[in-house]
Amino acid sequence: MGRTVDARALPPLAVALGDPAGVGPEVVAKSWEARERRRLPCFFAVGDERALSVIWRGPIVRIGTPAEATAIFPNALPLIQVDDPGDIIPGEPNTPGARCALDSLELAAGLARSGAAGAVVTAPVSKAQLYSIGFTHDGQTEFVAERCGIAGGNVAMMMVGPSLRTVPLTIHTPIAQVPGLLTIELIVSRVRTVNRGLQRDFGITCPRLAIAGLNPHAGENGNMGTEEVEIIRPAIEMLRAEGIDANGPFSADTLFDPYARKGYDAAICMYHDQALIPLKTLHFDDGVNMTLGLPIVRTAPDHGTAFALAGRNAARGDAMIAAIALAGECASRRLQACV
Repeated sequence: MGRTVDARALPPLAVALGDPAGVGPEVVAKSWEARERRRLPCFFAVGDERALSVIWRGPIVRIGTPAEATAIFPNALPLIQVDDPGDIIPGEPNTPGARCALDSLELAAGLARSGAAGAVVTAPVSKAQLYSIGFTHDGQTEFVAERCGIAGGNVAMMMVGPSLRTVPLTIHTPIAQVPGLLTIELIVSRVRTVNRGLQRDFGITCPRLAIAGLNPHAGENGNMGTEEVEIIRPAIEMLRAEGIDANGPFSADTLFDPYARKGYDAAICMYHDQALIPLKTLHFDDGVNMTLGLPIVRTAPDHGTAFALAGRNAARGDAMIAAIALAGECASRRLQACV
């Protein structure tokens, strides 16, 4: 058991501003405004200063290194400036803005990977805009994993809310393709990652993992589909043989009620909507997207760029606040484990 670590020992967190025309800059600014009330760890923004100043009149101080953020954070939002993206109009994404978003993401991830930043928090980006400049990854998760030298198949996306954690095994996949992608190996590998992540980042010694079925009523012993019998149950048996507390498959329509949620620490779901619908229904304003399996802590608010809201002071900062708070908590646990 490591000894208690002073929170001030954690390096400041790097927060990439995302697409400068989206709500990322606004919710980061609102997070800084809530720093004392929500007891947030020290963080600094990475991006273009004008993306903030065009929608916010608060104090901003440019810094050259993350270490400088500690002294500045109580009185101003520290910022590491990236290349000038040109004119920024909230709600109107463009190619220079996409380059700025990618530069911000790469720099923030690099600072966390080097240990100069305690964790990386990523504001929303427009994948359509990123694809227009040659971005080849499925999303920020896969980009950060590659920069950390981790294969995309060895990380897991976990959605985190105050009363629920869910993990989709397949993510941005057409529903018709999901059954063909599910394998015993996929389930076992991803659940191992989740189990280790809950131990390392959440301090749960023996995580309780509930595995959802794919079909209605979890297939009813093969009468409504055979994936549970042929794939999911054998995977669960392998995991339990390794000492992992995995149970199921459970019918998804009863897996997320208040009573069921008390029985597990995370629910492993077969596809995107099975995991995200309950999470967003329960925690729409404060859900966090976290990547497990990385050598660094990475979180993000569970919402998009919301270009229609940008520049109107209409975006809520709750999810970004929750993402920063969670990143700080998990990074502190890792730091304590190393002491």
